[in-house]
Amino acid sequence: MRQDVVVMSHASLSGVSALRDVPLLRDAVVERGSRWVYSAGFNVPAVAGRRELPVSARIDSEVADLRRLVRGGARVALLSHQGDGPASAAHLGHVADYLGHRLGTRVQYVPAAVGGEAVDLAHTMAPGSVTVFGNTRFYAGEQNNDPQLAAEFAKLGDQVAVGGFSKAHRAHASNVGILAHRPAFLADSVVREVTALDRWAGTDESHYSVAVLGGMKREKVEVGLAYLVDRYDLVIAGGVVLNALLRAGGHSIGGSFLGTSADRMVAAARMVRSRPRRAELHVASEVFVRAAGNRHADVRRARVSEPIPDADMIVDFVLEPWALGRLSGSRGRPVRCLLAGTPALYVDGCRATTDVILGAFALQGDNALLLGGDTVAELPWSGRRSAGGGSALTFLATGSCPVLDAMRGRPVSGRRHA
Repeated sequence: MRQDVVVMSHASLSGVSALRDVPLLRDAVVERGSRWVYSAGFNVPAVAGRRELPVSARIDSEVADLRRLVRGGARVALLSHQGDGPASAAHLGHVADYLGHRLGTRVQYVPAAVGGEAVDLAHTMAPGSVTVFGNTRFYAGEQNNDPQLAAEFAKLGDQVAVGGFSKAHRAHASNVGILAHRPAFLADSVVREVTALDRWAGTDESHYSVAVLGGMKREKVEVGLAYLVDRYDLVIAGGVVLNALLRAGGHSIGGSFLGTSADRMVAAARMVRSRPRRAELHVASEVFVRAAGNRHADVRRARVSEPIPDADMIVDFVLEPWALGRLSGSRGRPVRCLLAGTPALYVDGCRATTDVILGAFALQGDNALLLGGDTVAELPWSGRRSAGGGSALTFLATGSCPVLDAMRGRPVSGRRHA
């Protein structure tokens, strides 16, 4: 869905503590011919033969910021990523094509982001032009925040505009390391996300707060579960979060997904189960299972107290009536709710519990939020979304994220996100 944005007033930022002491792009002077690096989060797939992209919100959300730089006569070197490391990194020509369509001007793509040719091009760009440079994940040091790589990226400009909220939780060379070398300003695309998320951060005694955690990434356990059980009233576990909690509780989960960091996730889940916490924790007593690796296999209902064969996997769960009552607001307070990660294998037709949850969310109107990472894009939801999945979860859990910490000149968390 294409998004054209409205710039907010400074008054709307006054209560957002995470933005204090962060230089804003809206306050920067953009001079004709000035050289800018724009750190973006345009991790979007291409469709062969089509200019339009199936999922373009991450680009659309930053068009207004880029247009302001272009209209001011800046020369913009755009850095973004796709894939997880050099082996899966893809070229970004489709990003340049789509962005040029949105900006109404030709946007050049060059396959390198470091080296003499890239630097020379960055110096010879015409005022008011944008060039998309090579995928930052072509370079092994990107995800390790390698200082030498960050210094190379910095040669593409004299100032940095930091967009890409979807990767704000990642301390990488192109969005955190580069800040050690150039003055930086936070783009409005990130300001909007942080401001919108602020009402879901921390505890709120005026609302009954519910977090539904699912998906497949370990950050849902290590960040979402570990922190939100102390900030929310009810946490409903689905997806990999449920799998980790069940394994931590001594239950068999068969061939259910736990990713490449299974031991870490189970250890984090075991810690949550064993310690005092603010939230009620919904860990299903009944689940739906099917043959692992066969999306067309029959689904059966099973109690978690029963062994699940190694050849089977959990694909959905049964929501306890008491949890649905809490989610529907039976405790006399309005409900503030968020969903991070799809609770079940929705695209495979395992939709019963997710549809019940979304139905209860819809009744809460603007008090319901989906953290719009890759997995929840598949859900039928027309309400509020955040463009970031892991970054939004990190902000809600900790009140900040590595990019904001770096821009305030504070130490950046050592937690690495893929």
